[in-house]
Amino acid sequence: MLDFIAIVPARYASTRLPAKPLADIGGKPMVVRVAERAQASGASAVWVAADDARITEAAEAHGFNAMLTSPEHASGTDRLAEVVSNLALDDDAIVVNVQGDEPLIDPALIHAVARELQLHPEAVMATACHAIHDYASMTNPNIVKVVLDQTGNALYFSRASIPWPRDAFAAGQSLPEGLPVFRHIGLYAYRAGFLKTYASLSVAPIERFESLEQLRVLWHGYKISVAISEHPAAPGVDTAEDLEKVRQLWV
Repeated sequence: MLDFIAIVPARYASTRLPAKPLADIGGKPMVVRVAERAQASGASAVWVAADDARITEAAEAHGFNAMLTSPEHASGTDRLAEVVSNLALDDDAIVVNVQGDEPLIDPALIHAVARELQLHPEAVMATACHAIHDYASMTNPNIVKVVLDQTGNALYFSRASIPWPRDAFAAGQSLPEGLPVFRHIGLYAYRAGFLKTYASLSVAPIERFESLEQLRVLWHGYKISVAISEHPAAPGVDTAEDLEKVRQLWV
């Protein structure tokens, strides 16, 4: 049996798209569409965690649990930690962070990441990735790559092109067959106890330079287990243009 809760962190004051969580998608606010996806994943409970009462009121109006959290949180992970503390969850409880700007996220992927953490007791977190098959994606610094060890734990996350097939590229070849290059999918499952610990961890130098929060976990010696998805993740919403694309896909 897999028992987990899903938390949808949402921030009203988005710099690129203000009031983003309340943007209409098919007649409902985006944050509600995300919560519906989380609910469909098999989560035992779904909570919306927001920094503004307008978001929590919208979630509750559609039947979802919602919690007003501090507007001072630097990240969604910090917002999750506040919810976990307020709910007094057991340290072994599995909590999945479902970003509030992912209205098209596959419920099966949410379930798979929770399952990945359940199956790997040595890990404090789990996430997901999918294979990259083209040179442009591998060399794009906006696409985060992850390298795995033989047990499926993350060795490193980077915006750089890793692993680098030295001989193939020196010979002018494209991506060689069998190269284990994976695109990271920004979906995370945590053990509730680790969320309490995370807030006390110092920022890692590699995290600061790469601008990748998950590197803090590896730098401090913890393990992140990674599920390999057969399919890329659905697009999220960062800008007004992204929102229009999602609306078109929704129709």
